[in-house]
Amino acid sequence: MYDEILFPTDGSDGAAVALEHALEQADAHDAGVHVLFVANTTSLGGGAVEGTTVESLRATGERVVADAVDRITDAGLVAESEVREGSPYREILDYADEVAADMIVMGTHGRRGLDRYLLGSVTEKVVRSADVPVLTIRVGDAE
Repeated sequence: MYDEILFPTDGSDGAAVALEHALEQADAHDAGVHVLFVANTTSLGGGAVEGTTVESLRATGERVVADAVDRITDAGLVAESEVREGSPYREILDYADEVAADMIVMGTHGRRGLDRYLLGSVTEKVVRSADVPVLTIRVGDAE
């Protein structure tokens, strides 16, 4: 049913929980897993963390996807990875199309109220816009 699963990750502990679900789905369907990290360059203008550069975001992304690929291959599954720059939800959707992903598995941080309104939810935007099923894993509550 699923041949290619996309696992977008931000490298958080919560993403590790979502990775376990992606592994279960990939194993059950004998699917490959694509790991994607998007360096959010849309927030580097005002309010960026001091010292944050595109290069440092890419370096973090390379480490994050390498760790996830190691976990996937240790489970005996096939993995591919990529690090991109831009708007996370747009890059996730574009990459899903490019690799012909049949499913997207990603965590949601459980933001509520003003935080959710101000920050938006990458996961929510992906769920609303994706052409394929999106399995969301709630990884924590932010009050």
